[in-house]
Amino acid sequence: MKFGMPWPGRDVGREAEQAGVEAFCTGDFVDHDAYLTVAEIVANTERALVGPAIAYAFARTPYAHATAMRQLHAQAPGRLFLGLGTAAFRINRDWFGVPADRPVDRIAETIDVVRAWLHAENGEKIQYSGEFYSIDADVRAPVLGRLDIPVLLAGFNSRMAATAGRVGDGVIGHGLFTRTWWNDIVRPAVDRGAAGSGRRPLEHGWIITAIDDNAPERAIADARRMIAFYLTVKTYDPYVAHHGWESPVAQLRSAFRAGDTDGMVKAVTDEMLAEIALCGTTADARAALARRADALPRDVGYFAPPSYLVSPKRRAAYAHSSLALIGTTP
Repeated sequence: MKFGMPWPGRDVGREAEQAGVEAFCTGDFVDHDAYLTVAEIVANTERALVGPAIAYAFARTPYAHATAMRQLHAQAPGRLFLGLGTAAFRINRDWFGVPADRPVDRIAETIDVVRAWLHAENGEKIQYSGEFYSIDADVRAPVLGRLDIPVLLAGFNSRMAATAGRVGDGVIGHGLFTRTWWNDIVRPAVDRGAAGSGRRPLEHGWIITAIDDNAPERAIADARRMIAFYLTVKTYDPYVAHHGWESPVAQLRSAFRAGDTDGMVKAVTDEMLAEIALCGTTADARAALARRADALPRDVGYFAPPSYLVSPKRRAAYAHSSLALIGTTP
């Protein structure tokens, strides 16, 4: 597994690459754009794998995703991947004002069209006819040429994971993923989707990581709070049921509705923390990493600082502390 992290900014990022971090990722939200951040990463790194993990798939057209990748490729050939995710129903409907129905079918077609643009050769039309997209582009300027950039899909539940194996080059795992969720749900689904393709799908994934040797209890509380915040999303109910965590999740959701962040932290059990996060002291995190070989993505693991109610300064400190995990054998 390659050691990666969400982009921690120029200063920590440069030190991280020198220390051995082999991949950086970023995402979309209301205050930052995935592709602008990828451009920043490209400008401040030399060797690392770089890409969005994830970009909101339906916030842009397939053309826009592919065009951004083409421009970035000119600066970082061979270093890029493209991670796409559907985002939640309400985000698509209420934030972007785009159709939010049938996300699995829609994302499969989106990936097909993105690839049509990425694989386009000079002098040939880009054509696609599907249910959601119809493309008939005759680009006369000699600016194209096939780019084989891996396209990965954020797949949490089994149907989306199977789609990642079927139409994508692999899957991007959520920070909540545990050993049994990878092994019992996600990997079998991805493999079913990829059956007969002759390839092994790539596995990238986020891992909640909070290390502070001076204040380990605060780091543990931040990791618990991040887990609790993620689990307020009802889309993850099959995951909750799979682990038998219905009772603590009901408690943390009640605390969230009441604005009780301390109650959210208390509702996350020791079992949940051990199965999901790397946190506490450096020694604690190294031990957890070493015992969790099959609970981690096979190809790239992004050691991600908690972000919910955590300041940018503390997130940067967590990112820097996670460099101590380099060399630990998972």
